[in-house]
Amino acid sequence: MPSRRVAVAATGRQALAAGLGVAADGGNAIDAALASAFVTLATEPGIVSLAGGAYVAVWPAGDAPVVVDGNVEMPGRGGDPDRLGGGIRELSTDYGGGVTMYVGPGSVATPGIVPAFAVAAERYAVLPWARLVAPAVEAARGYPLGAAAARYLGHVADSLFAEDDEARRLVEGPGGAAPQAGQPCTNDLLVETLARLADEGPALFADGDVGRALVEAMGDQGGLITADDLAAYEPAVRTAHRLAVGDWEVATNPPPAVGGPMLALMLGELARRPPHWTWDDAIEIQRRVLGYRASVHDLSPDLEADGLDLLARIGDRGLDALHGSSSTAHVSAVDSEGNACAVTMSSGYSAGLCIPGTGVLLNNTLGEIELNRRGLHALRPGTRLASNMAPTTGRTRGGADGDGRALAIGSPGADRITTALMLVLGQGCLHGRDLGEAIAAPRLHLRLQDDRFVVEHERDAAIAAAVARAGLPAHEYPEPHMYFGGVGAALETPDGDLLAAGDGRREAATGVSE
Repeated sequence: MPSRRVAVAATGRQALAAGLGVAADGGNAIDAALASAFVTLATEPGIVSLAGGAYVAVWPAGDAPVVVDGNVEMPGRGGDPDRLGGGIRELSTDYGGGVTMYVGPGSVATPGIVPAFAVAAERYAVLPWARLVAPAVEAARGYPLGAAAARYLGHVADSLFAEDDEARRLVEGPGGAAPQAGQPCTNDLLVETLARLADEGPALFADGDVGRALVEAMGDQGGLITADDLAAYEPAVRTAHRLAVGDWEVATNPPPAVGGPMLALMLGELARRPPHWTWDDAIEIQRRVLGYRASVHDLSPDLEADGLDLLARIGDRGLDALHGSSSTAHVSAVDSEGNACAVTMSSGYSAGLCIPGTGVLLNNTLGEIELNRRGLHALRPGTRLASNMAPTTGRTRGGADGDGRALAIGSPGADRITTALMLVLGQGCLHGRDLGEAIAAPRLHLRLQDDRFVVEHERDAAIAAAVARAGLPAHEYPEPHMYFGGVGAALETPDGDLLAAGDGRREAATGVSE
């Protein structure tokens, strides 16, 4: 039987090879995306890890689109309430123009990547679980440090990872020197952990040895995660939020995630401004949508209810209905049968710690200030944290579910995820621009600073003129910059071919299986 053809947009050569390899073995887009994602998790220390959160967006051929929600949760079930507010240290870095975060055991949220990948594989993949994990086992034996990881770790390796010898060894250069892009790395403990994950399945990270090691470490070090948290964690399979954008119908991450609803609102408003939206439109839309987010969603005690309320109120009224980390990675894949899969993963800025003896770095998402505007440890145990992640799938309009050309797209980039995807999808779906050209085009993002928006943008005369007309302060980047994300996309072309496109702002590797 001939192999399915699969197009993959991944984070590096090893991740791409994993996706294309499972395609050659008969895997579909979901197999390819998950295999690529596992390799990414094994080879980008400080950026993502197996102990973080993820969303897996799937639009299966012949069925409706869904998102498997594997985001992190607030821990603490059955734990000591006196631990709330503790187990952390404040860390300020000059990364990203200046970032303040909280790290340490009290910053670690209950991870969801492994159970979410297991649900996605069981429902939508065709190859065995062990085959999807196997490429990551080999990748962890030896990989070159990526430029994005080296850039981040160059700011934080000495400070963030100073208190855990196992973690520090994974992020420093030879002899304790500063990490450099391309330096050869290995993670022998993770090789063993991944090999066991392939053999034993996802229970290893719940009530198996890795889960028990995590709970023991949190108990000893002052963290919040309990055995009850790991036992109670369940990925949520949610109906994707769908909207028409030009000739396309796109499906994105629904509430309680924040990124998907904000992206849907931005794209819907762009679609109301025919025949061609302008940079003035993009600035106005971002200002209103991101302002609404800051005043409502960032302070919401119930993200799911507020997100669903927002989407219900938008309707045909658009913006008139409104009132009052680089540490992310993304993989996209589509196949010749019409399946589409987009996976976005995050571990925050890293807690600076490993699950002892496993080679698995821990997340610090409880310590990400931008995701916890209501305060440290303010959520009820079991509450999903806010998320900017917005993996998105799509199909050309006019047919039933599963008909039409397939698209998978997403980006890393914290709160720039939604604005990057807004601009790329706005040009590709509404203007009919070539996918690669849309990804390479200049970007802008409105950042709220001291209750006032600043327009961050790449050098472009038309953007600069629009900023001047808006009367907003601006910060110009002289060239394309990873601050604005790293969009990766795969789709079926009008002639039935497959293609993948990656973003030069960050490492990308793209290819199509034979």
